Amino acid sequence: MLNIVLFGPPGAGKGTQSELIVKQHGLLHLSTGELFRKHLGEGTDLGKLAQGYMDQGNLVPDAVVIKMVEDRIATASKVNGFIFDGFPRTVNQALALDQMLLTHDLSITSMLSLEVEASELRLRLRERGKTSGRKDDQDNIKIENRIKVYNEETRPVADYYKDQNKYTSIKGVGSVASIFQLITHELEAFK
Repeated sequence: MLNIVLFGPPGAGKGTQSELIVKQHGLLHLSTGELFRKHLGEGTDLGKLAQGYMDQGNLVPDAVVIKMVEDRIATASKVNGFIFDGFPRTVNQALALDQMLLTHDLSITSMLSLEVEASELRLRLRERGKTSGRKDDQDNIKIENRIKVYNEETRPVADYYKDQNKYTSIKGVGSVASIFQLITHELEAFK
């Protein structure tokens, strides 16, 4: 099984690239954003709790995210693997993910990290905010907070996977197709 963590700051293009990887490799896309929307749409307690944090541009606490991901992994069947988009966001979440996968005799194959300069991220998030309806993409203070939180709390997850020799840096600037070509080249090594 191919189990990929697609990593990068808000606005790096994880969602866009995840869709392409899913089509090419038949992986199950596991996005915390989608899980949040599912729980919000169903009015679950986990969804309501997550929304309060997201509206402020903050990370949702590990216990809430881990429970959502754990539920989804447990209900997945007949998949070629997973692509984790927006998860793990903390080292504790990475440790929990490894433990969850281990109970299913699985492990992370690789982390692909989309690298994008902060100035480009700000531009992308503001542009996305014009059409997405996401409150955290429309407010400059929230955008700055999301980038700050990423650098302080999420960036260390890369070191966790570097220590396991599972980390690959991908230039996240250019056309969608050129970035996907770089990702495809890296994934070929796992076939």
